[in-house]
Amino acid sequence: MSVATQANSAPALPTIQEVMTDPNLFGEQFGGESWSAWRMLLGAFYGLPVTQKDKRLWHTLTGRVHTPSEPADELWLAVGRRGGKSQCAALLAVYEAAFRDYRPKLSPGEVATVMLLAADRKQARTVMRYIGGLLHSNAMLARMIVREDRESIELSNRTVIEVHTASYRAVRGYTIACVIADEIAFWRSEDSANPDKEIIQALRPAMATLGGKLLALSSPYAKKGELWQTHKTHFGKAGPVLVAQAPSRTMNPNLPQKVVDDALARDYDAARAEYLAEFRSDLASFVAREVVDACVAPGRHELPYLREYRYSAFVDPSGGSADSMTLAIGHTEDRTVVVDAIREVRPPFSPESVVQEFADLMHDYRITKVEGDRYGGEWPRERFTVHRITYEPAAKPRSDLYRDLLPLLNAGRIELPDNDRLTTQLCSLERRTSRGGKDSIDHANGAHDDLANAVAGLAAMLSKRRYGGYTLANL
Repeated sequence: MSVATQANSAPALPTIQEVMTDPNLFGEQFGGESWSAWRMLLGAFYGLPVTQKDKRLWHTLTGRVHTPSEPADELWLAVGRRGGKSQCAALLAVYEAAFRDYRPKLSPGEVATVMLLAADRKQARTVMRYIGGLLHSNAMLARMIVREDRESIELSNRTVIEVHTASYRAVRGYTIACVIADEIAFWRSEDSANPDKEIIQALRPAMATLGGKLLALSSPYAKKGELWQTHKTHFGKAGPVLVAQAPSRTMNPNLPQKVVDDALARDYDAARAEYLAEFRSDLASFVAREVVDACVAPGRHELPYLREYRYSAFVDPSGGSADSMTLAIGHTEDRTVVVDAIREVRPPFSPESVVQEFADLMHDYRITKVEGDRYGGEWPRERFTVHRITYEPAAKPRSDLYRDLLPLLNAGRIELPDNDRLTTQLCSLERRTSRGGKDSIDHANGAHDDLANAVAGLAAMLSKRRYGGYTLANL
């Protein structure tokens, strides 16, 4: 009798390995030799024994000496690209949604949610397409589908598989059977410097009722964030949190070695993370969150013009279609840079109208000269001149501006307005070390730094004012 027949005629739950190998279920997709490492790892996650043949691989992937004797609650995977992560995430989503019965634990009208989270909803829908394909590939499972669209599938057992926004506010209020956190190392948010941590913290209470499983998987990135912290804390250690790390070809031997070799030749550091699953040693956080928080004036969003101070301004221009255009205005008090006002206009917008808005604010602070990023050639100079503001390109590139800002932040000699986007952008900056040893500081891929750049440029301007022969940054 097949596992599929057993699932229809008896309450016994098939194991994840049986689901992967049964020809009446997903044996055609996951039953081959190329999926053997995944079968061992997922089986161990659910407390299945590891064979003698697989014990060496088990130790290599998890760093653990002893094999598990009971299921784990969380599975964190640092696996290289094209290693089969998304397919296995879809498999676990289907397994938790279709093969388990949560109805005895649900209140009337309540549903169990299998939640898919990714860096954005478009990426999460990739896993949802795999899920739909698995469900429709089996007649028994296809009959369970009650309703389906591109971001949700409702099943007849009062379970729903849904794409959700990766936001700690949006994930609250659900009864969760399983969470798939896809590519968690690359989650970005304009509202939070630590979106992965805050989202996982918000999810764990929602999983308590049903004893929900958490699957967090990603190609590794920098040595920061929840994937890195969980790896550092739990890799190689027994407990309810199982952490595994594996190169792409370990989990998917069908991936041609040439793909990996070519990637290593193009960008060695990036490819070691993407295909060899090694956390990058050439990337580090620019500044700690607690350092930035200590410089923020709580509840203070803007200061008015005062006659006794001399004000300066720095602008980060934009053409209006991709990046924000930002402005920072400030002054010095004793040895402290005070950021009085910041402005951000997000795209799309008319550059001409934003220049006028910024110029009007600068006139309120009696400012007639502004420095700015070298973006856009002559147009910022020309447009600000129309509004009686002299525009001068910054002497230093943004990476140097950030490097000069760091001592002020660490010494607490800059006072920042209470603005979440500014704080997030500062905390999200990354320091990158080239193979030649040179450092550069910039925003991460997919992130923004327009407000941070304006504040760093302002701080550099004000730090150039000399007191007794010393720059402000060195006093």
